[in-house]
Amino acid sequence: MTAIELMKERHSIRKYDKQHAMPEEDLNELIEAATAAPSSWNLQHWKFLVINSDEKKQELLPIAYNQQQVVDSSVTVAILGDKEANQNADTVFEKSLENGAMTEEIKNQIVANIHGAYEGEEFAHNEALINASLAAMQLMLAAKEKGYDTVPMGGFDREKLKKSFNIPDRYLPVMLISIGKGNAESRPSFRFPAEDVIIKDSF
Repeated sequence: MTAIELMKERHSIRKYDKQHAMPEEDLNELIEAATAAPSSWNLQHWKFLVINSDEKKQELLPIAYNQQQVVDSSVTVAILGDKEANQNADTVFEKSLENGAMTEEIKNQIVANIHGAYEGEEFAHNEALINASLAAMQLMLAAKEKGYDTVPMGGFDREKLKKSFNIPDRYLPVMLISIGKGNAESRPSFRFPAEDVIIKDSF
């Protein structure tokens, strides 16, 4: 399939083959594809909490308001946005310095600008949400290409997730994504046609 065909073929699936165990190789390939997503300043504002043991799935179930797919799918991935992604700046731009892509003066200026921007709490929150969401979509498309189905979920208790799974305050739970071998058809979903969602130049 082409990339556009893949996007159109991906639908949310909520019923999964409970017996299918995802090979570690497949999981790693999906995560690697997700990390190729773009991010502001290339700070890579994401962590992927992979929940695949039966014990942890059962622990997650009430946190996810008893959505059965978190138990039945091969894995559920909690997408976490990094509210302190500015701490990655030195590492990221040191590589650019080593590769000769920038001077040390430019690197230091960029890093200083990043830290300055992150002094705003709302800025840090929004950046974590936006950039982790880019990786989440890439994860779902990669899963479809590998023959897996997915469903993203925003309905879960974020504070309980953080407490139960020891998530540091640095990370913002953005969404849960269940991944596995679907054993049911997706429900038909309405989409507005392009002409209804395009605004050219200005409202």
